[in-house]
Amino acid sequence: MRGDSISSPLKPFSLYKHNPLFVKLVVLSLLLGLAFRLFSSHSFDYKSSSVLESQSSPTIDSQETGLLTSDEGTVTQSQNEVSKDEAKPKCDLLKGEWVPNPSGPVYNNNSCKFIEEHQNCVKNGRPDSGYLYWRWSPRDCELPKFNPERFLDLMRNKKWAFIGDSISRNHVQSLICTLSQVDPAKEIYHDEQFKSKTWRFPSCNFTVAVIWSPFLLKADIFEDNYGFSTADIELHLDKLDEKWTSQFMDFDYAIISGGKWFLKTAIYYENNTIQGCHYCPKRNLTDLGFDHAYRKAVKLVFDFVKNSSHKAVVFFRTITPDHFEGGEWFSGGTCERTVPFKEGEWNISSVDRVFHEIELQEFDKVANGSTSDNGPVLKLLDTTGLSLSRPDGHPGPYREFQPFAKDKNAKVQNDCLHWCLPGPIDSWNDLVMEMLING
Repeated sequence: MRGDSISSPLKPFSLYKHNPLFVKLVVLSLLLGLAFRLFSSHSFDYKSSSVLESQSSPTIDSQETGLLTSDEGTVTQSQNEVSKDEAKPKCDLLKGEWVPNPSGPVYNNNSCKFIEEHQNCVKNGRPDSGYLYWRWSPRDCELPKFNPERFLDLMRNKKWAFIGDSISRNHVQSLICTLSQVDPAKEIYHDEQFKSKTWRFPSCNFTVAVIWSPFLLKADIFEDNYGFSTADIELHLDKLDEKWTSQFMDFDYAIISGGKWFLKTAIYYENNTIQGCHYCPKRNLTDLGFDHAYRKAVKLVFDFVKNSSHKAVVFFRTITPDHFEGGEWFSGGTCERTVPFKEGEWNISSVDRVFHEIELQEFDKVANGSTSDNGPVLKLLDTTGLSLSRPDGHPGPYREFQPFAKDKNAKVQNDCLHWCLPGPIDSWNDLVMEMLING
């Protein structure tokens, strides 16, 4: 019967056209149906907005990357006000692959004088160059190449800080080298150990600083430039490092990051009282673990930024994975690969996974919390996944000048954590610029 009524609509109408009560019932049914459609339409819009508000939360995507991943989040109250246009899903910059880039980097080891010797792989004798000819390509959209001219124009009369450990110095050199192809940077400050530096770009009065703060927390470090320690590190888990917090109000932009220094032996303090340690078997102290300290540090950083009245754009960059194979840095580990990993060829280490999970969990808490419209904007710069697939981009044995010049079989310490310059780390700048311009 339903099939007949649909295919022959005039037949049922002719049977009941002389029944007024039936006609009234039909009209009433149509009106109720229309009202239901309108109501259900509004209910769908509301559900779409609710789903979008939670998109900054970390999710486990084992099929795509095997990592915890998170969309870039911006901490503003306006997140709760989602228009229909904004409800369209944004491209996930973190899901993609490294694709050939025949044009190569915009600078080289000869055209940039700001590359530290340990990262100057070409100068140090690395024989292969294929690692220079790749770029990160998101799966569902185009990631524009970093535009130094436009970036400098956007940064006119602005100040930018990179805050963290040696990977922050690695990253700032990449940015400085790229920008210097347009406007040569001038170094205007360095500390006694040359770990904290400041540069200025004269054409647009743009200032870039790197602030050495490997723990982001107050820390007493008894270690020289060669890594030799005379005493255990004393780390205050309830106090941020004033080296960077005292300058925070001066910066319009900042990239903050932590990481591998938390694996070092350290004594943990709170309220100036010892609470425990990490890896201190010779002391009668509770081993609280590096993860305990790192969570405290990340939470303290996020709370500081969230509660600040200074309107700055702050990126938190996630952990940089290493690619040591056959051992660690101290036990003969190497990184001899010359091409990127394909999907599924490499898993994140258990230690780096812990770091990454803490970062995403703590960022999620802040991103979903209430903030002031006049305060900083906090963004997650999640470079972990795309960096994980570049085992070919490290100095390896070429952290020193011509390590095999005298003996081709010489045993040397490898660097499978930092990045060659130029190298994969240059793509981080592509992500930063895209996040600045398009959110």
